[in-house]
Amino acid sequence: MTASVFINDDEPGLHQDYDDWLERLAPHAPTSQYHHNRTGEDNGDAHLKRQVMGREVVVAVTNGRLDFGPWEQIFYGEFDGGRRKRVLVKIIGE
Repeated sequence: MTASVFINDDEPGLHQDYDDWLERLAPHAPTSQYHHNRTGEDNGDAHLKRQVMGREVVVAVTNGRLDFGPWEQIFYGEFDGGRRKRVLVKIIGE
C-alpha cells in the first residue's frame, strides 16, 4: 500500500509541511535509488512514506460521535497517484 490514514489538525501549511518533510525523508527521484523499483515499479518512495505516516487510526466513539480533540480530523494521504483503494471501518465494542 502507498496511502496513509492519520489524525491531525487541519492547520494552514501543516499538510504542505508533511509533504515537504516526507519528500526529504524519501525523495521520489532518482527512482533508481530504491531496490523495490528494480521490479518495474517506480513507487518505492511511496511505500516508505506510507510506513512513516501509518496505515490506520483508532478513534473513540462517545455518545455515538467520533471523539476527537478540538481541531483533530481524519486525513487520507496518497503518495502514489490515484490508484484504487478501499476503506475498512471496523467498530469494536458496545
